[in-house]
Amino acid sequence: MTLPEGADPRLHDLGRVIARYVLRPAFSVRVRGLDRVPRTGPVVLVANHSTLVEPQLIFGMLPRRSVFLVKEELFTGAMGWLLRRIGQLSVRRGEPDRVPLLTAVRVLRAGGLVGVFPEGSRGAGDVATAERGAAWLVRASGAVVLPVAVRGTLRPPGRGRRFRPVVDLVVGEPFGLPVGPGRAGLVTATERLRTELAALVRTVDEQRATSARTGEKNA
Repeated sequence: MTLPEGADPRLHDLGRVIARYVLRPAFSVRVRGLDRVPRTGPVVLVANHSTLVEPQLIFGMLPRRSVFLVKEELFTGAMGWLLRRIGQLSVRRGEPDRVPLLTAVRVLRAGGLVGVFPEGSRGAGDVATAERGAAWLVRASGAVVLPVAVRGTLRPPGRGRRFRPVVDLVVGEPFGLPVGPGRAGLVTATERLRTELAALVRTVDEQRATSARTGEKNA
């Protein structure tokens, strides 16, 4: 089964539909590269992370079910119940947390897709650093890596409130990630993963800058 034990597949699919449309009034979302998402088989999705909007956008836009590692602070009350029922996994940030990782491995070995934000915590979303959980999952499952970049959710410093800002969600090319043994293998693979994701983020930023300049000239 490609969802953790205790998840409700029907509720999961309903959550995907809601996530796909609930943010549309607030953002103008441009999605590219969905055809690059493998429709079957184990996939570790890695994405940049600057606000709470990115996880919702990715979850809603993906053409297949997905299980994300979500910070444990969100698993409280009704929200925590809902996250578990749609198959998301609570993880402690900044320290080893093997239980959700082992659950994620079972999902991957069953052919599922697991999403990870390798920065570990919200930052500028430019992937300056990365934690080793994604590489560990790849080594334990043999999954391919799927990079996803989301830009435009973070309000630029000094800017006021924006009306329906343009948000770009771009899926990169999936790639195999050889992960050697021991800690050294994880460190090397994590740096490769970080480099690939950072390159995709830079490409999206360059495309957005070009689009903005073109728009200004045509205005």
